[in-house]
Amino acid sequence: MLVPYDALLSLPQETLQAIIKEYLLSQLEDGSFSEVDEQQLANATERCKLALKKGELVVEYSEDDESIAIRQREHISARADD
Repeated sequence: MLVPYDALLSLPQETLQAIIKEYLLSQLEDGSFSEVDEQQLANATERCKLALKKGELVVEYSEDDESIAIRQREHISARADD
């Protein structure tokens, strides 16, 4: 189930920040966070928020395992076509 953008705005800011941070950290291929400083993380967070607003990224809630994650919209559409 996709979470509407407007619903994201009603979440506590800490919750939305945690979802975004988890998404951003999952994007690092090698899993090493030592090369990412706070400013880079803040910039990436703002870009992620903008992508969510534009609909390029979406928040998906999985009822099966009760998890929530940010996904690229094109990946969601591709899965639906399979």
